[in-house]
Amino acid sequence: MKRIYEAPAYGPQGACWWANTVPPDDWPALPGDRSTEVAVIGGGYTGLSAALHLAQEGTGVTVLEAEHAGYGASGRNGGFCCLGGSKATSGQLRRQYGPEGLMAWRATEKAAIETVAGLIADHGIEADTHSEGETLIAHSARAFGKLKAGLDEIESEYGVTPRLLEMEEMAAEGLGGPFFGAVTIPVGFALNPRKYHAGLARAARAAGATLHGHSPVTALRRDGKWMLSTPHGTLTADRVILATNGYSSEDVPDWLRARYLPVQSSVIVTEPLTEAQRAAQGWTSYQMAYDTRVLLHYFRLMPDNRFLFGMRGGLTATPRAQASISRKIRGDFAEMFPGWRDVRLSHEWAGLVCIMASLTPFAGPVPDQPGLFAGMGYHGNGVAMASHTGMLLADLVRDRAPRALLPEAMSTPPRRFPLDRHRRAMLAPAYAAASLLDL
Repeated sequence: MKRIYEAPAYGPQGACWWANTVPPDDWPALPGDRSTEVAVIGGGYTGLSAALHLAQEGTGVTVLEAEHAGYGASGRNGGFCCLGGSKATSGQLRRQYGPEGLMAWRATEKAAIETVAGLIADHGIEADTHSEGETLIAHSARAFGKLKAGLDEIESEYGVTPRLLEMEEMAAEGLGGPFFGAVTIPVGFALNPRKYHAGLARAARAAGATLHGHSPVTALRRDGKWMLSTPHGTLTADRVILATNGYSSEDVPDWLRARYLPVQSSVIVTEPLTEAQRAAQGWTSYQMAYDTRVLLHYFRLMPDNRFLFGMRGGLTATPRAQASISRKIRGDFAEMFPGWRDVRLSHEWAGLVCIMASLTPFAGPVPDQPGLFAGMGYHGNGVAMASHTGMLLADLVRDRAPRALLPEAMSTPPRRFPLDRHRRAMLAPAYAAASLLDL
């Protein structure tokens, strides 16, 4: 396997709080040579959703996960089931895909949230859901001005009415801090990502899907049928879904080379906060929130009163870089929530999200590779969009029209990044420019 980060980036980067909240579910390794109708590479939300929807239709499906259940981003994210999945602006989407393409993408963002809500309801998944939509918090007076100016755009593109909070109203809403106002968009909810992942896995197995862990696909080739090599055996399949996202390899298959860019994201979680501690900071809301910076922070008070705080990760996965980003996230947390400066942190971890050169996800057939499909590139908002993409792929892999709208912004095959295997060198100047914009 060829990957572009140092090995620790793909390893368990710190103790993840979510792992404490579910019983261990160690899927067995592929036990020798096997065959299946559809093979899915990757056992995250995309792969499990695809497997579940395929199995429900009676299709034989086998998932191959390189590590243990919940190992990657699907088990280590912030738990925001919200609008997103793309980093492209409305203007960029309109220029690229036209007004109809923009609205098709916006409708898909909302539909993805509904997909998750439906999966949770249909399969009785206890995922600790909370938060009524998401709240976007202005980090500066100028940013709040932009928020106010964008209210009509939110309403016209998403068909919902956002709620504006002036700076002086935030404390009464339990959103205390050095902030300048906020907008709440009444779409989406927060959840426990590992419980949601475990629930999808249970539902997929109950429907007839086979799930294997500790089975990294080291080679993928086509000889009449697809042959997926693992350390313990070869899986033969009629069709294959690539669902590896930021944990992809440059050569499984070669088509993936330079078509995705993994980016590190970091998270800290506090010990449960007492009522007095919450009151001292003035943050008592259970709303999921993020700020208006380009290099944004995302945060929320969880049902057990721990506070989760996340931000972008380091440029490398070396010990020195990891120590630096650890200092950075702790410093940013203390600056934004000074009342909790001395609160003990119980967990800190990092993981990989995935961005694309187009700044939009991809879901569809891989060009010139009959029977090969891919879903990836959720730009740090994969809880909803990955789950939705898996559902779309389950239809595409059976040569059916997708049961939900598949916008051009998602169906266009991704182009390659410049610099090939050195492409993450582009992150340093991009982060530096973003930092200047965030002042």
